[in-house]
Amino acid sequence: MSVVVHEVSHGYAAFLLGDPTAKNQGRLTLNPIRHLDFFGSILIPAFLVITNAGFLFGWAKPVPYNPYNLRNQKWGEAIVAVAGPASNIFIASVFGLLIRFGAEFLSPAFLKISAILVLINLMLAVFNLVPIPPLDGSKILFAFLPYHMQKFRMMLEQYGFFAVLIFIFFLSGFLAPIMSFLFSLITGYAL
Repeated sequence: MSVVVHEVSHGYAAFLLGDPTAKNQGRLTLNPIRHLDFFGSILIPAFLVITNAGFLFGWAKPVPYNPYNLRNQKWGEAIVAVAGPASNIFIASVFGLLIRFGAEFLSPAFLKISAILVLINLMLAVFNLVPIPPLDGSKILFAFLPYHMQKFRMMLEQYGFFAVLIFIFFLSGFLAPIMSFLFSLITGYAL
């Protein structure tokens, strides 16, 4: 559900900025079935579980939007991009603060589920902020680049999926200290 909230947040931000694409396609819904991607939501996660890969990875179908419909052409794409990770940070904060201030009142099972939700949402937010296309961080980065660097953007977008795979398999360990710090900051407990 955190991935669904993430994607719907992109579509809703685009809608607020003037683009009705996601709404017109019925994608501004929290119904997870509307967001399933056969490859990214079912096959890849199932394969990783079956093979005991030691990590889980997947994605939902991206909520479509048309950047040319956005009222703010300079920052619109960046605003839409930041909406997804912001929704995950919000969810992580809500459950993290429940852990921080409600640990003595809540059941151990609820605390464990809350900790998992905090961790999943922090991972989604931090990973998506990495500035590699097609991740959200790249759209935020591109908003700051001068117009004459569009060829650089096109090149990055062309090979971005491969760069994301390289990042996942070889460099994602660099995110662990960030995750640990944020988890401790929000919950008050070490990861």
